[in-house]
Amino acid sequence: MTATADVTTEEALTDSLDPRAKTGLVVAVLAAAGIVVSLAQTLVVPIIASLPEIFATSASNTSWIITVTLLVGAVSTPVMGRLADMYGKKRMLLIAIIPFIVGSVVCALAGDVVTMIIGRGLQGLGSGIIPLGIALLHDVLPKEKAGGAIALMSSSMGIGGALGIPIAAAVAQFADWRVLFWAIGVAAAIVGVAIWRVIPVHEPKGHAHGFDFLGAVGLAVGLVALLLTVSKGAEWGWGSALTIGCFAAAALVLLAWGWYQLRRSAPLIDLRTTAKPVVLLTNIASVLIGFTMYAMNLIVPQVMQLPAELGYGLGQSMIQMGLWIAPMGLGMMAVSNLGAWISRIRGPKVTLTISGVVIAIGYGLVAIILATIGTRAPGDVDPTAILWTLILLLVAMVVTGCGIGLAFGAMPALIMGSVPASEKAAANGFNSLMRSLGTTASAAIIGVVLAAMVQNVGGHVIPTQAGFIVSLLISCGIALVAAVIAAAIPTKAKGAAAH
Repeated sequence: MTATADVTTEEALTDSLDPRAKTGLVVAVLAAAGIVVSLAQTLVVPIIASLPEIFATSASNTSWIITVTLLVGAVSTPVMGRLADMYGKKRMLLIAIIPFIVGSVVCALAGDVVTMIIGRGLQGLGSGIIPLGIALLHDVLPKEKAGGAIALMSSSMGIGGALGIPIAAAVAQFADWRVLFWAIGVAAAIVGVAIWRVIPVHEPKGHAHGFDFLGAVGLAVGLVALLLTVSKGAEWGWGSALTIGCFAAAALVLLAWGWYQLRRSAPLIDLRTTAKPVVLLTNIASVLIGFTMYAMNLIVPQVMQLPAELGYGLGQSMIQMGLWIAPMGLGMMAVSNLGAWISRIRGPKVTLTISGVVIAIGYGLVAIILATIGTRAPGDVDPTAILWTLILLLVAMVVTGCGIGLAFGAMPALIMGSVPASEKAAANGFNSLMRSLGTTASAAIIGVVLAAMVQNVGGHVIPTQAGFIVSLLISCGIALVAAVIAAAIPTKAKGAAAH
């Protein structure tokens, strides 16, 4: 591709508006894009139980409506990052939003499960918008503004996820579920226009080598096999031939892919860069942080919606549950500037270490609260006690959200401060993939724990109070491990604090 003239930060930010106003618009548009994309991940949560009836098929078939978005997002994110480094981040943002809009329309019109799965797969192509937005902010914002903006953009995934459940639950209860997808499609179209009009062009200087198509295919095959193993292992049976075969295929393909990437002069992902101590340890910590981000959403909503008569349930409706957990996402947003300040003064390594400790405290508090709930006698329903329990859970979840928000700002700062300019979007996309692996592992591990610790109540098999507490303690321990790994990141990363 012919190199396009490089547009400097100052030129981009002063083309039509005051620089400060332009900076604010850039951040607002990209944060809105991240929230819209993450909202799509939780749209189907309120209707999961109804999907088999809606599409007249089995629960196993409708589970692909969730799985396909994860698979497509995991594969496309690092690929889009590499393309953005080669051809421009704004261009790839616009390319990514188009299939997302089309997918939303397809889902809204879907009359069968196959069409719905196709639409959700197209929505998954928009998953790369968040890491692309982070990399673009790093390029075009003034140094003093970049840290907080990147933290806000990075945490938009959690913000959208937390806000999406109550919004989607309300719409699903009082309107046709298809309205959810029409609404998200319209929102994405508005965001697309805003990206086109507001986001500055910051073109790369060009690449001497073309895109690594074989590397992209190899990564796609390996990741799909790996993620299918993790996400479907419990359903297929961990010892089944299908699960073992998928895992073996993933290992062989990814090893061959790594060998091929190391011999390419212009690889899809530069594994030598990812092996740098700062990048490697940050990515390992990202897997663990991704685990803790998702585990809370697997545990607390179930407890809130279980009947209060059990002695440890809280008897909340889907909408009530969503409203109680929404502040967790707001906590992620609230600490974006604090995290940027800590990173600027002490380095993002310190911010990431603190985040692991704060997340662990949040999980520990929730475990203590659930243990206290367990002291209620079955059938003892005290509305005042339940209200106080909900308030305490809200506080604990906000603490957890603040920790996750700190981590989401620190991880891209560490990554982008340690890789060449020509690899920033690809490296950030790979880091986003690591978080996705963590969330997938969380669903599998927490699912196994809760499935193993169950009781039969009225003909229904439900997790025990001990199962929830064990899951919380596992997540607490993983957050502490993430803090230890973050503390081991070389201190030279301090220079990457803000930019």
